[in-house]
Amino acid sequence: MEKILSLLAKIYPPNEVEFLATAIKQLMLKYQKFASNASTYALSEKDLALISYGDSFFAAGEKNLRTLHKTLLANLKDEVSILHILPFFPYSSDDGFSIIDYYAVDPKLGEWQDVTAISADFKLMFDAVINHSSRQCEWFSGFLREDTAFQGYYIEMDDLSAYPNVVRPRTSPLSHTYTSGDYRKEVWTTFSEDQVDLNFKNPRVFLQILDVLLFYITKGASVIRLDAVGFLWKEKNSTCIHLPQTHLIIRAFRKIIEALFPGTLLITETNVPHQENISYFGDGNEAHMVYNFTLPPLLAYSLLSGKTEKLLNWANTLELPCPNVCFFNFLASHDGIGLRPVESILDRAEIGQLLAAAVANGGAVSYKANPDGSDSPYEINSNYFSLLKGEAADEMLGIKRMLLAHAILLTMPGLPAIYLHSMFGSENDLPGMKESGIKRRINREKLQYENLTDLLSRPDTRQSIILNSLKEMARARQTEAAFNPYSAAKFGRPAAGVFSIERISADGESRVYGLFNFRNESVQVSFKDAVKKQDLLSKDVDREAVVLAPMAFKWYKI
Repeated sequence: MEKILSLLAKIYPPNEVEFLATAIKQLMLKYQKFASNASTYALSEKDLALISYGDSFFAAGEKNLRTLHKTLLANLKDEVSILHILPFFPYSSDDGFSIIDYYAVDPKLGEWQDVTAISADFKLMFDAVINHSSRQCEWFSGFLREDTAFQGYYIEMDDLSAYPNVVRPRTSPLSHTYTSGDYRKEVWTTFSEDQVDLNFKNPRVFLQILDVLLFYITKGASVIRLDAVGFLWKEKNSTCIHLPQTHLIIRAFRKIIEALFPGTLLITETNVPHQENISYFGDGNEAHMVYNFTLPPLLAYSLLSGKTEKLLNWANTLELPCPNVCFFNFLASHDGIGLRPVESILDRAEIGQLLAAAVANGGAVSYKANPDGSDSPYEINSNYFSLLKGEAADEMLGIKRMLLAHAILLTMPGLPAIYLHSMFGSENDLPGMKESGIKRRINREKLQYENLTDLLSRPDTRQSIILNSLKEMARARQTEAAFNPYSAAKFGRPAAGVFSIERISADGESRVYGLFNFRNESVQVSFKDAVKKQDLLSKDVDREAVVLAPMAFKWYKI
């Protein structure tokens, strides 16, 4: 407790730390009875995460969470170990990221017993949407009517001119005006009018969110994703992102959670340039994992251009502060493909190549407001497969690039995570984006269970080809300790257009050498020695030079 209070003393004044000390002890007593069931789960090469909405699959007469569970058991029971269910709570906008009730399951999706049933077969990742709540949340309603229980829960704006340097991912106003009866308040809104920012300067907000986190763990969360966490703390005349108090809050949350549930993992979601992103590892005392946000846009550019130099240069800079943390590697998600992480890696023309490929396949581009009043591209709104089809919209080439991209994803050091629309071979949902007017809906299609089952039953469909290929890779990966998320990695360029990743297990007993051909033509790779190599997928054994077919890859056990 002393270490926890020392962290809080750097954030809050003495009288508030004293209040927090008593309140945190009470919370820990409240959740102590659940501690005996705490997970001691350790990540290994057998782990693969799937990212899905609670309602990504639907079937007539069945709650969505049950259909999700049924779909995974039918198709991915042996390949996926961790399921990230995107916010499944009652919400008012942003497809779940504007939460009305943090303690309930959206009744349209199911109930807590459905979540518990899934947790019997898969480890679960929950979203903690803690930077903001819905304007319809009870907390905000109480704040507006000046209920003392919620006094100071949100950030009232007194002088917009005091925040000239604020960094935001949106072009919407920084604040909005809300009224309730005779009360009228101007409140901070980083993301939208419906998403009102919580005020962590109020210690009661810290306690409220701590209670939410501990509650999630008792409901089956093995991993907790701290959404948009970089924006938690605001100060006048600052950027209001990545402030020291934010890092201290994460450390305090971790200390408290570890005291009760030491197996729980925290992952921070900060879609920013790489060095800013990895700052959330701290000294190994903040996040257990951070999203590898640079990988999706940089790998897409490399595949579209056939060039590996920038990917290799970036990969060789990847460093971790300590051995007990790792990257959360992904290529697609419910959000767009963020461009901020590659601002210092790709030039304007190279980013333009990504934008052109997206637009050619019906995708869109979202922009952010800069402090100088200008706008700049913030993210690409596109399904990853549709993006990889390129400006020529070549489906077969897109499939080859898609499988190559995921082979790299599964080889990178860290925990791999695949978005359901990548796993099941979806493409841009143009009607969904057009009908909703929301660009991100392009990669959030809802899949009808019977129709998907029919598509997967036929071996020649795009959906079947991609899913079965990814499953084969996942099973092969499980057999080698070299693929452990924490094992060492070496990156290389053994031939023009070829990227290589060597993984070596901690004990040195398992060694895998991955070769990836980014060119749309065959490439020969020679080896210095006539070393015996077994292909993990085909099981062929070779000692000679390797000829990689266009957009092909090999995993060699050496």
